[in-house]
Amino acid sequence: MKKLLAVLLLAASFAQAQDSAITYDHEVVAPGIYRLTGADGQFAGGGVGLLTGEEYVVLIDDGLFPTGEALLAKVLELAGRPADFIINTHVHGDHTGANQLFASNGAIIVAHDNLRKRMQADAEQNAGPGALPIITFSDEVTFHINSQEAFVFHIDDAHTDGDAAILFREANVIASGDIVFRGLFPFIDLDSGGSVAGFKNALRKLISMADDKTRFISGHGPIATRAGLEADLAMLIDAEARVKALLDKSMSADDIVAANPLASYHDQYSWGFITTEIMTRTLIRSLTTD
Repeated sequence: MKKLLAVLLLAASFAQAQDSAITYDHEVVAPGIYRLTGADGQFAGGGVGLLTGEEYVVLIDDGLFPTGEALLAKVLELAGRPADFIINTHVHGDHTGANQLFASNGAIIVAHDNLRKRMQADAEQNAGPGALPIITFSDEVTFHINSQEAFVFHIDDAHTDGDAAILFREANVIASGDIVFRGLFPFIDLDSGGSVAGFKNALRKLISMADDKTRFISGHGPIATRAGLEADLAMLIDAEARVKALLDKSMSADDIVAANPLASYHDQYSWGFITTEIMTRTLIRSLTTD
């Protein structure tokens, strides 16, 4: 499943990045904090967070390799200089692809221990000087930057085993990486240490940290609110229960897919990379693997 999804994601993304001149749009999340995404709906990788200010410039993830120059141009436009720090939220190449470019422009890359280990073991991601994080943490680390306290914390075995999210306390903003696929079926990477149980717990943790005014810089999908995360969690809990009910009847995986237990979520949540069928098969695998 992991290899299939990776091929779908990276092949489509690289083709689009090479065939069109992708640029970045920005949304203001809070004063000095932005979410950056491909302009006009173009896919440039996962959502990127940007913190600007007089002291330092911080990026949360850096998109795909082919769109790195476009992202650098957007950072220069908004911040006036390259990033000083990159915080990678997880290992996937649509969030770490431009590490080397930004490192060559002076950025220090920070991530969870497990993210570095996985990148180090992958020749495609361990592509040369600057690709790997040079500062790692096991549980949490806090940045005191631009009058902001940026609390970076590990989330266990959710999207992957190296997930991190960032709480900007003063701004009441959380950069969640791929713990939040707002209004989309999530990619739960079971082959990289992720789990459905961990993903649900991660959403619960983020919800518990939020209030009605908290804004989430999502990994995929629009800027989110606590209510949006609650809706996505309710969907995942119900979807898992629907699949489990059919497994309890001793139905095969193919028969469950044919029964389409997630049909009522298809129109809202199915998307190009995690279709209704892929989400169903992820839940089947999770429920039938020790």
